[in-house]
Amino acid sequence: MTEFRPETQLNDVLTSLPPSGIRRLFDIASTMEGVISLGIGEPDFITPWHIRNAGIRSLEKGRTQYTANSGLKELRREAALYMKRRFGLDYTEKNVLITVGGSEAIDLSMRAFIKPGDEVIVPQPSFVCYGPLARLCGATPVYIDLKEEDGFKLTAKALKAAITGKTKLLVLPFPNNPTGSVLSRKELEEIAAVLNGTDIVVISDEIYAELTYTEERHTSIASIPGMKERTVIVSGFSKAYAMTGWRLGYAMAPEPVCAALTKLHQYAIMCAPTASQYAAIEALSQGDGDIEEMRREYNYRRRLIVKGFNDLGLRCTEPEGAFYCFPNISSTGLSSDEFCEKLLSAEKIALVPGNAFGASGEGFVRASYAYSADHIKKALEGVKRFLERL
Repeated sequence: MTEFRPETQLNDVLTSLPPSGIRRLFDIASTMEGVISLGIGEPDFITPWHIRNAGIRSLEKGRTQYTANSGLKELRREAALYMKRRFGLDYTEKNVLITVGGSEAIDLSMRAFIKPGDEVIVPQPSFVCYGPLARLCGATPVYIDLKEEDGFKLTAKALKAAITGKTKLLVLPFPNNPTGSVLSRKELEEIAAVLNGTDIVVISDEIYAELTYTEERHTSIASIPGMKERTVIVSGFSKAYAMTGWRLGYAMAPEPVCAALTKLHQYAIMCAPTASQYAAIEALSQGDGDIEEMRREYNYRRRLIVKGFNDLGLRCTEPEGAFYCFPNISSTGLSSDEFCEKLLSAEKIALVPGNAFGASGEGFVRASYAYSADHIKKALEGVKRFLERL
């Protein structure tokens, strides 16, 4: 009898996907003691007490049942009010779906729109999930290389050149992980002008919308005339409110699209965690001050780390958003992988190779400043010793 091997029956697309490049180096680091990491994109802040307390109170009151599939109506209403207050967008609770993190919202949005043979435009360097999720839906990712000389921004010219008759979606990952780049309203208007007259849908990943450091606040492409109807905004609570472990996000979209996303969510998830939803109501309604406090601290760390890398001779474009910088290490003669592996071995400093975020990230590394200033200083000291030996 032939031995049954279940791995041979797995989806060919899934088995062909490489593991996340972010995790590879940290699997090595996890076997070492005393590692100083600037690698993980997770706030070092604890979720503010009043938000935690709201979650605790919900459990004390026995609120342990399922919520509506789309999420608590009060939470969806608060999300709409928040978007109006912070970014000038007009939505109602009917435009909001509460998801298990922003990642689920991205996955749902891809599956809702993509048909086999479609193309999905993905600017890179960017977060690792977009291309693989598009491939799992039967689409072909079309990558646009963001350039250091352009401040790692998507330009209207590059977008126009990437569009074909098969283009179904544009992923707009700004503020950007890993580069920290943002798009101004003027730049978004130029992109909108390219999209007008097409049937292309935008998935706008705005998880870092609250963490920008220029005088011009974050602008959502949905606020540009003609764009709201074709845009799914993806966001969540992990970054702005230091709520990574609560696993809560949301999608905002035109009502028919939101209904379709909710249908998928019903079959796959049922609903997001109930206690997390009650905590999120508190975050949205009472958490503006928490955002400002954390953003001020991130801004201080941002200036510290960017100056540190530039002083070491590793050119670092100033990030205008998120909590990452993307120094250029090509002057060392090492590849991104070599630099990170040798730095980890020699100094027990963990960074993420830039090519984990796409081929155009080669020659760069990602450093997170979601760590304390003292932690960042120690890491920079280790990088300095490493470079001196090189």
